[in-house]
Amino acid sequence: MNTFLMIVLAVDCIILIASILLQSSNSAGLSGAISGGAEQLFGKKKSRGYDAILTRISAVSAAIFIMISLILVALQ
Repeated sequence: MNTFLMIVLAVDCIILIASILLQSSNSAGLSGAISGGAEQLFGKKKSRGYDAILTRISAVSAAIFIMISLILVALQ
């Protein structure tokens, strides 16, 4: 059981890392956080398509990572 969960955790880690690295950057640095942050937050630009899929994959894979990690700790 532990070996199977460790393999699933390793695969999930790879998927999580890849999905985060493939996402496009939304930050404009410190100046964007001060002056243009509200425009990105409340603007008309919604994430659709490729970015939305990667965001969902990242969220699901992070949740799976947390659950499997907690299960592995509980089994030890």
